[in-house]
Amino acid sequence: MTKQFPNLFTLLNLVFGCLAIVATLQNGIIIQYAADGTQLIDIPEKIWMASLFIGLAAFVDFLDGFVARLFKAGSAMGKQLDSLADVVSFGVAPAMILYQLLRMSIAQEEDGLNSSVIWLLPAFLIACAGAWRLAKFNLDDSQSFGFKGMPIPAVGLMVASLPLIYWNNHSQLLVDVLFNKWFLYGLIMLLSWLMVSNLPMMAMKFKDYSIKNNIPKIILLAVAIIAAFIFSWLAVPIVFIVYIIASLFNK
Repeated sequence: MTKQFPNLFTLLNLVFGCLAIVATLQNGIIIQYAADGTQLIDIPEKIWMASLFIGLAAFVDFLDGFVARLFKAGSAMGKQLDSLADVVSFGVAPAMILYQLLRMSIAQEEDGLNSSVIWLLPAFLIACAGAWRLAKFNLDDSQSFGFKGMPIPAVGLMVASLPLIYWNNHSQLLVDVLFNKWFLYGLIMLLSWLMVSNLPMMAMKFKDYSIKNNIPKIILLAVAIIAAFIFSWLAVPIVFIVYIIASLFNK
């Protein structure tokens, strides 16, 4: 029975991914009343809740590997199940966030509400590239202490940070950037390419406890902690960029 514990965590990862998709597609409805008793209905976007579910999925995704090692319960089925859950939580769910951000961006343009859905379809490149990356990973046994291409959870967390950055900042410039469709298209292309590429990316696993052999990981952790205190949610893309740079210098 203990051999199935990691798989239960993996399925919980999948559940959080599904909840992220639901949160992205459903709007929160707020009913208010004016002084004369007139009912007013406000429908704000609730995409930021999807970000929280993706974060929970990432936490559980980490735990299933930890539990598998703890109970020595790793299996071929667990590896496949993990990939299937990841493609939903860190591929499809982030793609839906980008779909909604593109929709909101284009809706602000003149006659934007009548724009073709074709303008929104590039968001699904994230899901496609993520599925490709996971399939390639499952066929390659050499990616234990390093990855070929960007790990899909990192991309999922990067995309998940965008709604949180938008709803928790006071910079109009930042809002304008996040709601610029060309910026979103560029980000989609970059993240998709990073996943399907063969760029060497370090895994956050320590081969030993010596400082010399783990300097890039230690620097990344330090940057993450400092950036979180200074920049709040904006720290996520900062750490993402530092992770890429540290990986390239950690060949």
